[in-house]
Amino acid sequence: MRVGTFALAAQFPGQGQGEALHRAVRTAEAAEEAGLDAVWLAEHHFVPYGVCPSAVTLAALLLGRTRRIGVGTAVSVLPTSHPVTLGEQAALLHLTSGGRFTLGVGRGGPWIDLEVFGSGLPAYETGFPESLDLLLRWLREPRVGADGERYSFREVPVVPRADELLEAPEGPPVVVACTSPASVRLAAERGLPMLLGMHCGDEEKAEAVALWRRTALAAGRSPEEVAAAGHVSAGVLQIADSRAQASEALAKAMPGWLQQGLGAHVTVDGRARRMRDPHAYTELLCGLHPVGPPRLCADRLAATAESTGVSRFALMVEGTGDLAATEENVRRLGGEVLPMLR
Repeated sequence: MRVGTFALAAQFPGQGQGEALHRAVRTAEAAEEAGLDAVWLAEHHFVPYGVCPSAVTLAALLLGRTRRIGVGTAVSVLPTSHPVTLGEQAALLHLTSGGRFTLGVGRGGPWIDLEVFGSGLPAYETGFPESLDLLLRWLREPRVGADGERYSFREVPVVPRADELLEAPEGPPVVVACTSPASVRLAAERGLPMLLGMHCGDEEKAEAVALWRRTALAAGRSPEEVAAAGHVSAGVLQIADSRAQASEALAKAMPGWLQQGLGAHVTVDGRARRMRDPHAYTELLCGLHPVGPPRLCADRLAATAESTGVSRFALMVEGTGDLAATEENVRRLGGEVLPMLR
C-alpha cells in the first residue's frame, strides 16, 4: 500500500489564491518530511475549487523542492491540452526527476475551459481516446506522426525520449481518471491504472476494479500485468482524537469551500447542471473516508484496500482550509497512521 496526499490548492472563503497555492506547496513538503509516498496535484481553471491551472507546472516546482517523494498529476486535463505538449512536459519531468513523476490524465468536464482554450465540446465528448492514444505513443515511441480527426501532422522525432532513463526505461507511469464504465474500459484496454474519485464508496470502486480486470484480460493483458496494476483511490483524510472532532473540523470549513468552488463552474454550452448540497456532500465524504482517530483511519484505509484491490491512496488533507492544521494532519498521517499499515 502506498499513501500520498492530494493537493487541490483549494481556495476557502476569505482566502487569497496565493494562500491556497502556498498551502499546496507546504503540503507536499510536509508529506515528504512525514515519510509519505506521493503527492498528487489537481488542475482546475477559472474556479476557486482549486486554483492550480497547471498540475505539471506545480509538479515541476515540487520535484525541485523534494528529493524522495513521488509527484503526480490528478489530473492534467487532456481535452484542453495538446497531447504532444503534455507528453513533452511529462518526459522532461520524468527524466530530470529520476523517475519520480506520474502523469494522471482525465476528460475534465463540459466547462467553459473548452471555449477559452479553443478545443471545443467535441474534445470532451468524443476526442479523449484519440488524445490519450497520441499521448501514449509520444511517451513510448522514438518518432510520432498523426492522422486523426483532431490531430494530424507529419512524423517528427520525440525529444526528449522518455525511455532514456535507465532506472525507468518505460517512461513515466500514466493513470487515467475513471468516472464511468466507458472510461474504465478505455483505461483497461490500454493497461493503464485508474484514478477513482472522492465521491465513490468502496463498493463502487470494487465494481470498477472488477470491470477493469475483466476488460484488460479480454484485451490480451497478461494476468501478471492485471494483478500488478496500481489503481489510485482519491479520498479525504482528517485525523483528530475522536471521530466527532475530525468530522466537526471538516463540517466547519468544507461546505463553504464546496459552495463557492463548485458553484463557480460554468458549462460551455449552457447545459443545466445539478450542484451537490455542500453540507450533505461533506457528510458523505466524512462517512466514506478515513476521518477520525489514527486507528480508525488506518483500519479504514486497510479495509478499502482489501475490499477494492486499490493499492494507492491520494488523500486530501487540507479540508480545514488552515495551513497549520493541514501540516499537523500530514504529520499525524505519517507518524501515527502509516506505522499501523506497514
